[in-house]
Amino acid sequence: MNRNIVIVCFLISITLFSRQVRAQETFINTVNMTYLDKLIATAKKNYPEVKSRQSQVKIAHSTYNQTKFAWLDGLTASYIYSPQNLVNQAKPSIFKGYQLAITLNIGQLLRNPASTNIASESFKIAQYQQAEYMLSLEAQVKRSYFTYLAAMAELRLRSGAVTDAGTAVKQLKYAFQKGETTFQIYNEQLTTYYNQNAFMLQAELATWTAKTNLEELLGIKLEDIK
Repeated sequence: MNRNIVIVCFLISITLFSRQVRAQETFINTVNMTYLDKLIATAKKNYPEVKSRQSQVKIAHSTYNQTKFAWLDGLTASYIYSPQNLVNQAKPSIFKGYQLAITLNIGQLLRNPASTNIASESFKIAQYQQAEYMLSLEAQVKRSYFTYLAAMAELRLRSGAVTDAGTAVKQLKYAFQKGETTFQIYNEQLTTYYNQNAFMLQAELATWTAKTNLEELLGIKLEDIK
């Protein structure tokens, strides 16, 4: 019985040591800032909301330019032609030939500075909103990238745990067949192995989900970015 305890303790010690070594792994070492800058630039180029913000800025700028010359809408030009040899007895006129008349809408002229100021402020707001969104998008890409790296690190740990648990199961199975350990101990390690497999499946799902979320911001596959 003492021999059985020694064998079990030995297997557990190996498994725990291997897990401890893997647990020291950190995804910080896998962060590539140059690659991250490429991801951010790609997102700013491809993400539809960025293009929408750019269009809003262009519209606001066009509206501002239009209101700067809107006072011309208050001007009305007209002309009257009076032939030289025609005499109008009902409305005699001392002017002959072409007569040009220009009228100015004072109300339109007074309203124009206020409209121009509003359009100018709307243009600035569109620019500020675009700049704010760019910062927000950059932060989203960073968070998604870090989440993806963390998920891959977790997957590596879970994959290692499955390997360790599988190795322990094989060893205990051999020991059990030789009568050197009990079925209970073997069954407990087998349950651990199944649990580690379930954890690895969850880690795989988290990794693919993180990758999908990141690629949603990029507009292209990660593999297409070198």
